[in-house]
Amino acid sequence: MIQENFIKIYEKSFQENWDLPALTDYVEQNTMTFADVAKEIARFHILFKECQIRRGDKIALIGRDCANWCVVYMAAITYGAIIVPILPDFNPNDVHHIINHSESVFLFVSDRIWDTLEEEKIGEVRAVFSLTDFRCLHQRDGENIQKLLKELDSRFTEVYPNGFTRENIRYAELDNDKVLLLNYTSGTTGFSKGVMLTGNNLAGNVTYARTLDILFRGERELCFLPLAHAYSCAFNFLVPMAFGAHVFLLGKLPSPKILLKAFEEIKPNLILTVPLILEKIYKKMIAPQLNKRAMKLAMNVPLLNDRIYAQINKKLTDAMGGRFREVIVGGAAMNQEVADFLYKIKFPYTIGYGMTECGPLISYDNHKEYIPTSCGQILKGIMEVRIDSEDPYNKVGEIQVRGENVMKGYYKNEEATRNVFTDDGWLKTGDLGTIDVNNRIYIRGRSKTMILSSNGQNIYPEEIEAKLNNLPFVLESLIVEREGKLVGLVYPDYDMVDNTGIRHDDLPAIMEQNRKDLNKLLAPYEAITSIVLYPTEFEKTPKKSIKRYLYENY
Repeated sequence: MIQENFIKIYEKSFQENWDLPALTDYVEQNTMTFADVAKEIARFHILFKECQIRRGDKIALIGRDCANWCVVYMAAITYGAIIVPILPDFNPNDVHHIINHSESVFLFVSDRIWDTLEEEKIGEVRAVFSLTDFRCLHQRDGENIQKLLKELDSRFTEVYPNGFTRENIRYAELDNDKVLLLNYTSGTTGFSKGVMLTGNNLAGNVTYARTLDILFRGERELCFLPLAHAYSCAFNFLVPMAFGAHVFLLGKLPSPKILLKAFEEIKPNLILTVPLILEKIYKKMIAPQLNKRAMKLAMNVPLLNDRIYAQINKKLTDAMGGRFREVIVGGAAMNQEVADFLYKIKFPYTIGYGMTECGPLISYDNHKEYIPTSCGQILKGIMEVRIDSEDPYNKVGEIQVRGENVMKGYYKNEEATRNVFTDDGWLKTGDLGTIDVNNRIYIRGRSKTMILSSNGQNIYPEEIEAKLNNLPFVLESLIVEREGKLVGLVYPDYDMVDNTGIRHDDLPAIMEQNRKDLNKLLAPYEAITSIVLYPTEFEKTPKKSIKRYLYENY
């Protein structure tokens, strides 16, 4: 058990960082200090008490990232309620299901998403509140919550007649073994389960982050990944709020253009991203330079290429604000060509590994210790790892973990909980890989996506896709099995096609040449027999992994 109590971490942080900026909505440029956040939390605690919300009651939360989202999350857990964050791009039926399955009694929702929901389908919810201004959008028959909300200012004055000060901050006395968070996964398998995370699981992530020296009190971080996802929530919100750092919430789609402008203005000290975003910045900023004839010639000159690499590194670093210690990449596999190039130019990035069921962190290396193709060492003193293989250093097997960060189980789903743990208590990650002598993890693919060839060879489609994505005019791809043969589904890079003047009618011939070039890079049993052009981008999860199950029968 982690020694430090998770809820008390924030009681102490709000007291110590009272005057510092805590949260800023980037678009509106509204900033809340830690004092402002603490006062809003106190108001909600009064409301929860007046509404007779009990310890362990569930409070659902859905909407775009914003300061109010963070306030509701923090108010719920510090009261002793269980927060149920829901990803804003879930369809309405899934949202209804999660609210009902979690038995949520309150719902905080953006106005736009509320317009897509039907109150009669969430009949057990006592009240619905707007994330814009916390007004009551709906209350169940017989409730007087709208009236209580109108009286909240006077009740606040009654409770704190001398004003609310840092000395008034007192949060729930709750042991770390209690569930504080129900996080519904949105994996690539299409089945959503409610992950029960305790104070101990979350404290394991936050206290470990404190040992890494990558973010400090008063520093800045830009959040552009959805906070309802465990990776972003832990390191774009819970960690900075525990440290006294200042989080800027982008609150809009993170296109390279928007992100680079925000990086320039905010100059964050730590950057968390998913591979797709870093890959898009690489394609936009770096790839066009590398493809110029003069650049290709210059990079063949030994002493000159080092200077060129240093210049590219500086240009990329400056474009991302110039003050960050490290870029942490997680959430999905990264394109190997991009990863290798960034490593070659000494760009300070590292690739970590985690899953919602571990709140999320499993392994990590500082960028100075990062080894290409790995995703870091298992968290020392926090987690353990083993490979379900007779030779874990050389022969691929399922990655299994146990330790402080591992969830309590899936909510109201004993069968799924039993199936995800081994008989001796290790969590089965569903990922395949190896380890080295330092317990550094190397992932090869997902056990559910691995294809067994006709001659018994294991084929990892993600590895083939990484090579295919590097070929001309391929934006993204999927390798699928059709009648015992491998086929590549490709969504072309139409922007690049149009910019180079190539006709769309020429794409089949280009892709056939890509197929031949790709097969030269593969073992015979991995060879693909055809490439099929796909008309739209593949549908993705919030962490930008393709929802593979949607395309199994395409």
